[in-house]
Amino acid sequence: MKSKKFIPSFIIVLLLLAAAYWFEEKGPLPGSQSTTGDTDVIQLVFPSDRYPETARHIQDAIRSGESSICTIDRQEAEENRKESLKGIPTKKGYDRDEWPMAMCEEGGSGADIEYITPKDNRGAGSWVGNQLEELPDGTRVEFMFK
Repeated sequence: MKSKKFIPSFIIVLLLLAAAYWFEEKGPLPGSQSTTGDTDVIQLVFPSDRYPETARHIQDAIRSGESSICTIDRQEAEENRKESLKGIPTKKGYDRDEWPMAMCEEGGSGADIEYITPKDNRGAGSWVGNQLEELPDGTRVEFMFK
C-alpha cells in the first residue's frame, strides 16, 4: 500500500525539482513578465484610438529603427529635447513630436521628429506622463499598441 502512495509523491517531487531547475537556469517561462531587476521591461499599451497621430508617429519611428523601449531619464529631458529639436523649425499650428521622447535615455540627437497637432501631441504627452509618474528613473518601458 505504501508503494502506491510513494509513486505519486515521487513524481510530484520530480516535477518540482524540474521546475526549480528551469527557473534557476533559464529564468521565467517565455511570455511571463517580471517587474524587478535592472533589465526588466514594463509594457505600456498606448491608446492609439485617443491619440492617433502620436501613435502613428511612434509606430513609424519604431519601424524605421528607433527603439520601442524608453528608459526613463528625467534629468536629461531638457538636454535631450534641445538636441532632438536642433535644426527642426517650428510650424504654425503644429507641435514637433519626438520619438524617442526627451525623457528617455534613448532620446536626444537623432530622434525621429514629426509635426503633430497640439491637441493630439499634448494629450498623448499628458497621458504618458501620468502613466510613468510613479516609475523611477532607470525603469525600462516598452510601448505597445492596440
